[in-house]
Amino acid sequence: MDISLVIPAHNEEGFIGPCLDSVLKNAPGKFKQIIVVDNTSTDGTAKEAGARPGVRVVYEPNKGLTHARQKGLEESSGEFLAFIDADERMPEGWFEKAEYYFSKYPEAVVLSGPVRYYDSGFFAKWLIIIGPWILYPLAFLIGGHWVLGGNFIVRRSALLAIGGFDTSVTFYGEDANLGRRLAKVGRSIFKMDFTVYTSARRLKAEGTIRLHTRYILSFLTQSILHRSHTSKYTDVRT
Repeated sequence: MDISLVIPAHNEEGFIGPCLDSVLKNAPGKFKQIIVVDNTSTDGTAKEAGARPGVRVVYEPNKGLTHARQKGLEESSGEFLAFIDADERMPEGWFEKAEYYFSKYPEAVVLSGPVRYYDSGFFAKWLIIIGPWILYPLAFLIGGHWVLGGNFIVRRSALLAIGGFDTSVTFYGEDANLGRRLAKVGRSIFKMDFTVYTSARRLKAEGTIRLHTRYILSFLTQSILHRSHTSKYTDVRT
């Protein structure tokens, strides 16, 4: 598959290195491009990313996740665009699963899957394993789509057809906004074994109930009301 990997990064000096190392180890030579979007970082993010072979660092001066994702779209050339977060780890077999599912569902415009924590306690780990089996089918029932922003691959043609990323959405609901608009041009696929591993830093900072309530509200307001329930968010970097 012709896939460009895009990783937005704002002050991710402590995380971007291990993230890229997992990509280079578990999908060696697989991606057409590996692009790290330095989104107004003031630390050593760009230096850490640029030290990895085959990684291209581009700068986006407008702070915000959707601005960074849009920059990745503009700077990449792959037929497909994959997006993961800078605090994530790509497991072995991730790329091969992407190839399998897009060959099995050639009509699909986006493939997404869950994230699991690599540094959380027992309760949080099991919550994020068990919870999605209930929440994700409900999401498809309510909105007809589900895209998880930290783990998805989208066809470039579909992304261009909907006008790219909606940069008016600052943080919460950006993936629901994308999924809702992509559902108008093609099929969304969500597979439970298409997994990446992520840091639990936001969960630890905001609390399990509060964070997941915000995620649920974000999905509902974007899917039903076509707007974000809030534009406020906090950068969590420790």
